[in-house]
Amino acid sequence: MHLVGGERTVADPDRYMSTSPEPRTALAPELTRYLMYLLRRVFAHISSIEARSTQPRDLVVLASLAEQDVFSQQELAERLEINRTIMVKLIDRLEDAGYVTRTRNPDNRRSYILSLTDAGRASVDGMRTSVTERDERITAALAPAERDRLNDLLRMLLGEPAETPTTLSTEYLVTQVFYLVRRRGDQMTADIGIRGRSFGPLFAIGKFGPCAQQQLARYLAVTEPAAAQIVDELVQADMVERGQDPTDRRRYALELTAEGRRKLAELTEACDRLQVELVTMIGGPEPAEEMHSLLYKLLPADALLRS
Repeated sequence: MHLVGGERTVADPDRYMSTSPEPRTALAPELTRYLMYLLRRVFAHISSIEARSTQPRDLVVLASLAEQDVFSQQELAERLEINRTIMVKLIDRLEDAGYVTRTRNPDNRRSYILSLTDAGRASVDGMRTSVTERDERITAALAPAERDRLNDLLRMLLGEPAETPTTLSTEYLVTQVFYLVRRRGDQMTADIGIRGRSFGPLFAIGKFGPCAQQQLARYLAVTEPAAAQIVDELVQADMVERGQDPTDRRRYALELTAEGRRKLAELTEACDRLQVELVTMIGGPEPAEEMHSLLYKLLPADALLRS
């Protein structure tokens, strides 16, 4: 499998995963060439296991504060690669739980010193046990050495040093890398006027069109109601048109408009750049192939992927 070059595709929208109790269809072969696509799939799969847990992120924050006080939420957010807005809400929640305190920084009254309480310190061990047990379920398809290698590769994408503490679970790392790569993709497509999540549907309609909505749903592994929502948005944006299926007049035949073809070409170029950037960040095609293989193992054939 070649992650760079060849037919150019990228992940379909992260919010359009199937919520049906039916087993998922096979992953679209063109889209699985991309790390971003598999990261999104693994993130969705993890989220479907007893609902995605907040504990891995909580544990990372508490373990960081156990080592030393931190002089601002911004500093902690940057250190842990957590969005600043999310960090504010996270600290609010941990403070409400009695795990963290905020005190004014005497050297800078505009910032707070974040400290771990006795209750927060006591919760770390129990939380670490819970996170470890959940992570073992998530990574059950991997041998211990494979899990460690996947975590190392994910840390590389986050720019983490080799001595990163082991409190960073696979679930936490996948989540952080997914959000990081999604933000980078949105930055790359900002000047196009459309977010990268539209690429998968546009690519599928361009590949199969004129095609039925059911065919689009099968290819993207989403439910038919989700496919209808996708199509509605693309029709409203003048990127897709609904024609009449000549073989079944009860169904639509979807085709790209001239605007849709133009946007698809621009998105393809941006997504190719993102893939090359990811492969470079991880050290080249060989470790990228390795990461691809390990991520794919986290998706059992009967897994239900949810949005």
